[in-house]
Amino acid sequence: MTPVNIVLIGPPGCGKGTQAVRLAERYTIPQISTGEILRAAVRAGTPLGQQVAATLASGSLVGDEMMTDLVRDRLAQPDVARGFVLDGFPRTVVQAQTLDEMIGPTTIVVLIDVPDAEIVRRMGTRRVCDACRLTQSVSDAFHPDSEPCPYCGGNLVRRPDDEPGTVKHRLATYATFAAPIIEHYRSRRTFRSIQGTRHADKVTAAITKHIETCLKHSAEK
Repeated sequence: MTPVNIVLIGPPGCGKGTQAVRLAERYTIPQISTGEILRAAVRAGTPLGQQVAATLASGSLVGDEMMTDLVRDRLAQPDVARGFVLDGFPRTVVQAQTLDEMIGPTTIVVLIDVPDAEIVRRMGTRRVCDACRLTQSVSDAFHPDSEPCPYCGGNLVRRPDDEPGTVKHRLATYATFAAPIIEHYRSRRTFRSIQGTRHADKVTAAITKHIETCLKHSAEK
């Protein structure tokens, strides 16, 4: 069976996490979120966590070497034999080139395209539970952080990297590397840009259609 290797790219808050979970469930493959791995390290107070805590809080990017080593170790685990959904990597052309060397150029790449104004609106209403860690949306960007989580009763809080000023910095940072990454993948048959402002179900359907087309083409070779 051909491994289903999927890379999701797009600006912060475009819905990559939501789509990654859905695709992982559909194809029975692990979701690999470098952002959550790094945040978990920060929460655990590991040396890695101490090293990247300030970087995440400011919205800046972790260096190529650290991120590449993190992903290389994760892709070496046995649960990725059937494939994976990679969310948050690559973020530079150097990382993309290294990923090509690791798994080959046939990776299915999806860009979830969402305008900056919509990203700012979305992330203004995003909260994470400090107990169960589920990310959720609230109806009001000024919603109090003390609102209880409807799933476990924990506190819904705004992540430091979702503060309005940090969001704008993150979008500016994304813009500096997005164009080269997209250019790196654009000419490939396995690349597709999906409009991410639609309902999440329609985004999922569009991504799945692209994946199935790629898998069919690979099987016909």
